[in-house]
Amino acid sequence: MTITPEKAAEGRRNFLKILAGTPALAALGVTAAMKGPVRGGPVRVGFIGVGGQGRALLSNVDPAFADVRALCDINPTSLARADEVLVRNKVAAARHYADFREMLQKEDLEAVIMAPPLWAHADLTVGCLEAGKHVLCEKMMAGSVADCERMRETARRTGKVLEIGYQRNYNAMYHAAYDGIIKSGAIGDVYHVRLAWHRNGNWRRQGTPPSPDFDASKWGYPTFEHLINWRLYWKYSQGLMAELCSHQLNAANWFLGSKPEAVHATGGVLRFKDGREVFDHVYATFEYPTGQTAVFSSVESNAFDDYYEMFMGTKGTLILRREIEALYFEEGGGEAGATSITVAPQTAGPVALSSETQAANTNQQMAQGSPVSPLFDRPRSTRLQIQRFCSAIRVGTPLACGPDKAFDSATACIRANDAAKQKARLPV
Repeated sequence: MTITPEKAAEGRRNFLKILAGTPALAALGVTAAMKGPVRGGPVRVGFIGVGGQGRALLSNVDPAFADVRALCDINPTSLARADEVLVRNKVAAARHYADFREMLQKEDLEAVIMAPPLWAHADLTVGCLEAGKHVLCEKMMAGSVADCERMRETARRTGKVLEIGYQRNYNAMYHAAYDGIIKSGAIGDVYHVRLAWHRNGNWRRQGTPPSPDFDASKWGYPTFEHLINWRLYWKYSQGLMAELCSHQLNAANWFLGSKPEAVHATGGVLRFKDGREVFDHVYATFEYPTGQTAVFSSVESNAFDDYYEMFMGTKGTLILRREIEALYFEEGGGEAGATSITVAPQTAGPVALSSETQAANTNQQMAQGSPVSPLFDRPRSTRLQIQRFCSAIRVGTPLACGPDKAFDSATACIRANDAAKQKARLPV
């Protein structure tokens, strides 16, 4: 997809013009969020899995909403790095555990936020829910359809809050685009969606064991390399479909108001023949019961396209790039085309989806097409997701995703991998 800077500027203006004067525009100017501390005080939280993504979650905890009491990880190096996050955030140190069951027994926790390898999602989530804890689990839901269903059923049976980490559901730009472009009908009828996440690099990670006697095998990993590169092996991972496609398909399902009924896919280890099992190039076509189609591609050999979701309607085309930029092009070209929105540095305040605290001149600035910072990026969306999770526990605030939506995107991605392996079209 090639969009010149001039065309992108046009698309930014078009997006804002479509939204001008609509309630959807309110979401774009938000700088503050849910009022904290929540009633009843911050939720007492433990973390499971504080690798890269776990620390990203930890970095975005608002202490007005969550009090981090404990950290659990089988890798001492990850725990030490998580301690550094707490120091940077100027919050109290948390106790360390290697076994989540010990953490649940010894700590007075109300909830768990987790980002372990995919193969552990179901067992850890079910264990925490059955122990009476609410759970925010990083995406994808689980590595098998049966495990996804087990998580969902346990949440229903225990009555505990279960949220899955799809931060687009908490991104103001996506809500504005959905309300102002999709739901309003401005885009017309959407029959085709393009999802792309292209990179040029090796997914393999490098690292050394935390100590000479560190034994990963007691945790189910035959070697330390399997532990740090779990994403590269089918036993632990669903590859690019889980780590990337599930994000975008979750958003596509939301915007289309439906879920795939069939998928055909292809993929392979085409570039990095280094012993990995999961594909480094994947391509999938998802078919919806209403006749809509979403195509997904992810390659690790070229980064030109970067990543985006494109919704092609009979009246226009909506492009959401890198979770921070929205462009709109009216069919036939012209000024009602692409608009882009830039993101400013992080502010101290929490973020929100509504207009309760938006600046008085935000609507005017946006209508004129000036670069306003509506706080769209992933850290802000993650921060809001954790806030809403805690608020759901305290006062029943509705979740933006939840296990049902997460189940639909997860099962479709699992079936896409099955289709690629079998070289077949499969029902979802």
